[in-house]
Amino acid sequence: MITKMKKLVFLVHSKEYDLFLEQLRSVGVVHVVRKQQGAVEDAGLQDDINLLNRCKAALKELEPMLSHPELDSPNDATRGFKFDTPAKVLERCEIINADKLVQEQTLQALTRDRAQLLPWGDFDPHQVDKLLDAGYKMLFWSCPARAFNDEWTAKYGVVEIARDQQKVNFITLTHSDVNPDIDAEQVRLPAMSLSKIDDEIAKTKASIDAVPSKLAHLAIQGVPVLKDAIRDLENRIDFSNVRLTGESLAADTLLLLEGWAPAQDVDRISHELDMRGVFYDVQDPVPGDDIPIKLKNNRFARLFEPLTEMYSLPNYYELDPTAAFAPFFMLFFGLCMGDGGYGLIIFLACTFAKKKLPALKGFMALGQWLGISTIIVGLLTGMVFGISLDTVAWPWLAGVKDLFITDNNYSVMGYSPMMACAIAVGVLQILFGMGFKIVRITIQYGIKYALSDIGWLVVLIDMLVMLFLKAAGTDMSPMVMNLIWGIACLCGVFILFFNTPGKNPFVNLGSGLWGTYNMLSGLLGDVLSYIRLFALGLAGGILGGVFNSLAFQAGGALPIWIGWLPTAFILLFGHGLNLFLCIISALVHPIRLTFVEFFKNAGFEGGGKAYKPFVKK
Repeated sequence: MITKMKKLVFLVHSKEYDLFLEQLRSVGVVHVVRKQQGAVEDAGLQDDINLLNRCKAALKELEPMLSHPELDSPNDATRGFKFDTPAKVLERCEIINADKLVQEQTLQALTRDRAQLLPWGDFDPHQVDKLLDAGYKMLFWSCPARAFNDEWTAKYGVVEIARDQQKVNFITLTHSDVNPDIDAEQVRLPAMSLSKIDDEIAKTKASIDAVPSKLAHLAIQGVPVLKDAIRDLENRIDFSNVRLTGESLAADTLLLLEGWAPAQDVDRISHELDMRGVFYDVQDPVPGDDIPIKLKNNRFARLFEPLTEMYSLPNYYELDPTAAFAPFFMLFFGLCMGDGGYGLIIFLACTFAKKKLPALKGFMALGQWLGISTIIVGLLTGMVFGISLDTVAWPWLAGVKDLFITDNNYSVMGYSPMMACAIAVGVLQILFGMGFKIVRITIQYGIKYALSDIGWLVVLIDMLVMLFLKAAGTDMSPMVMNLIWGIACLCGVFILFFNTPGKNPFVNLGSGLWGTYNMLSGLLGDVLSYIRLFALGLAGGILGGVFNSLAFQAGGALPIWIGWLPTAFILLFGHGLNLFLCIISALVHPIRLTFVEFFKNAGFEGGGKAYKPFVKK
């Protein structure tokens, strides 16, 4: 359900404005209506935002470093430095990263120089320079192999250094005043020897490899400092944004501020404000107000609120659909998984993670419920780890094998019972969604605006009852048939002439006919979408059975002392892969059924904005 809200309007003297905001923040339940004007013009606010972004970026880099394997004990981890302010932490982090960038660029340059020197071997460039002092000149050349001229050897003392099918590297040694006339590219080599470059590369790599350790040592002091700074900056930015929200009145001597608070908290807020002598007014919401949404559900439905928020929060004047779709979503997940063994793994994994990961407690509790749903479906259908229990010759199952809901035990007009179950559940959810829509429209606008939807709901139930009675072979008297068709005709009147109350009857008739076409075609597609619940569960069970067969065939072909190894590997890998794929499909398709089929038939509008009280972190 949606928490009822009250509108609060405050009128504050400009000199007392900051003190009032601090007091309002201490109450911690008022959602202040934020306005954007003036926010970008505040230089201090922009500085805080820029600093916050820098701190978050640094924290994102440093926090993973706390688990660095080379991290020393906390006593000597800081290596004599004290980083007790965010400025020092950021400066040190930026210095380390800047040095890393320089080292990486240096390594790239050294790597290029090494690649250039490698064909020429390891020699000392300074020895080449000494030849100039003796009146000789050594030049380095490179040319395509087909362009090399043997006459260069006799004329200029060419010495080949390296040759392959593509290229020849060679040198010439001549008097310093001789310029060889050679049709080749003269190579300018680095001023270091190959061994010197290798030494520099090793030193540079060592410097780069030391960066994580430096960051890890910085993280010990820096992470707590950055977290505190981020919290303080977010509080300050939030305060500044709210401060700039106030509307100036009476030549800037008064400031007007608007906010929203849960109705049950208004008395406490009023008491706090009366004690502080603040002028305020409490108002009921009116159409057109942008009212924040605070969902309020029981412990079970609350677990599914993230799914509602993923699509959109409801607007203030409609119903919260969370509790309405939660049982269906849980059932859909179980039908898509379809394997009790997989459900047990999900339940145990979420139970373990719920204790180890308190931050994900809500999601793990949701996973437990989904695991329970999968276990129940698996037990009803007799599917456990890809084993169909109604087909195995286990004596202890002899008394219950006929109870499993399988094709061998049951059939609905020649169709699989699970396919019929999936369609039945889909029809039930669609009808439930239509009823949900009727209640919403009746509450918002009045029952006359819901007559057309009531007609559709009743006529569909009417037709389903008639089809069920005929399928069951029940003989219906003419009076019962007349009653059924009479109800259908009355519903037809509602559908065709009451779909848009207050308009011309001919307009209603045209709109009703068009709506009838859309409803019938849409219902067929919606119902067929639910068959995938059966198909996904069937596919997961078949794939699990295939991995079982492969595992025991591979192991059975080998001696027992070694055969267990491929069997265990295939079982673990196969069922692990199948479990992963089943979880993905069991989440995606129920979400689609909820967001598309259910929300459409329930007339869910959405568009709500989350309730975020002005509170100090």
